[in-house]
Amino acid sequence: MKAFFHLRLVYSPALFCLAFSGIAAAQLATPPTAAPVDLKFDFSAGAAQPGYTRVSPAAVYADDPGYGYEPGALVSTGDHGQTSTSDKPFMFSAKVPEGDFNVTVRFGDSATATTTTFKAESGRLMLERVEVPAGQVAERSFTTNVRTPKLPQLPTNATGREAVSLDQFDGGNTRDWDGKLTVEVVGPHAALRSIEIVSAPSAPTVFLAGDSTMTDRDGGGDVSWGQMLPAFFKPGVAVANNAQSGETMKSFANALRLDKMLSQMKKGDYLFMQFAHNDSKANWPQTYVEPETTYKAYLKVYIAEARLRGATPVLVTAMDRGNRTTGAPSHGHDGYIGAMREVAQEEHVALIDLYTMSIAFYESAGADAPKILADGTHSTAYGGYEFAKCIVMGIKQNKLDLAKFIVDGFKDFDPSHPDSAAALDLGPLFSGGRQGRPGGAPPAGVPAPATTGPTKPRDPGPGPL
Repeated sequence: MKAFFHLRLVYSPALFCLAFSGIAAAQLATPPTAAPVDLKFDFSAGAAQPGYTRVSPAAVYADDPGYGYEPGALVSTGDHGQTSTSDKPFMFSAKVPEGDFNVTVRFGDSATATTTTFKAESGRLMLERVEVPAGQVAERSFTTNVRTPKLPQLPTNATGREAVSLDQFDGGNTRDWDGKLTVEVVGPHAALRSIEIVSAPSAPTVFLAGDSTMTDRDGGGDVSWGQMLPAFFKPGVAVANNAQSGETMKSFANALRLDKMLSQMKKGDYLFMQFAHNDSKANWPQTYVEPETTYKAYLKVYIAEARLRGATPVLVTAMDRGNRTTGAPSHGHDGYIGAMREVAQEEHVALIDLYTMSIAFYESAGADAPKILADGTHSTAYGGYEFAKCIVMGIKQNKLDLAKFIVDGFKDFDPSHPDSAAALDLGPLFSGGRQGRPGGAPPAGVPAPATTGPTKPRDPGPGPL
């Protein structure tokens, strides 16, 4: 019965049309496997441990030797030469092939207690405020995903492009595309001792497809639930956040962002889809997706493509917009929420109803309601964190196998009884201006967006970019 279901979808008119938009339906082979990576970096001032590469405070990243601090890092030797330390956030990168990696960090100071947060790539929260008493050394691990815009080389005479069409908004999360694994260290007295990076080819990958309300962000006043989600998973599962500002289901496919995910997708992975904010913009004629026809058809194609690769599709209704000043929900998105619910029933797909949960959150946050959203659509760090908790609850409620990776300390979350913004105090972990919306250069080494043919409008009207 399952095979018949896929056959029927493959020859549906919707999928036939998408084939002409660049969907690489033939990418069903096992994703190529790069040579295993096992990199070990020592941040002490003395001789490196056996098998480790010593990193001096002056080591700025370069492709040769393929590791170093990102520009702007203000680090020095600390703890009598045992650590690299800074009172400002700093980033360390290592050149790796695309894929999933287990990252193990060791940190702590012999004389001073430390509280350290670790992020990866473009602001993905991995480890939140790990407290280490003076005189102790902590070791923690997380799993993250690295990618580049390149797609597998096409066979001779095959139609298609071989790279994701990056646009002006990809300048807001350049570290997601640069072929390096970047670890950001945040703490008032960071005491980094070592980092180990090991390939994790069998780790389940959670692919995220959507718009600016779930994309990674290099820095800024808005922080999505997509970049908060990794903090709620144990090591052994990676989040590959492919969401990007301005995307609709149609443009996401046309830019080959869907192809990119499919080229990496394997049995046991997940595809989380949240689209509506931009799909509804009829004033964007190139990317508009009507709710009862094309929107539902595109959802079914995404679902079928994930299932063909042995991955589990999950539908996420878009969070409601709200009043920036009062936090009052707008009860918007017209027919898109209902259309997604219908597809979930028709295709027997897990549904996480973030739309309903967001309204409950807005209406129950009290004095914190104005602190949820940065601009009426995009969440603050506080809002993104609570929305991520909603997603985790949806994973549990749908009894997905992914639930076994939820961190042990996670307590069931009711959006009608949210955390207080003051108790979470996430602002210091995500400070800075709203980078990358719009404009920004493409990642280093990545071709600039094409200048021929139709381009995405730069004046999208109300709503997210």
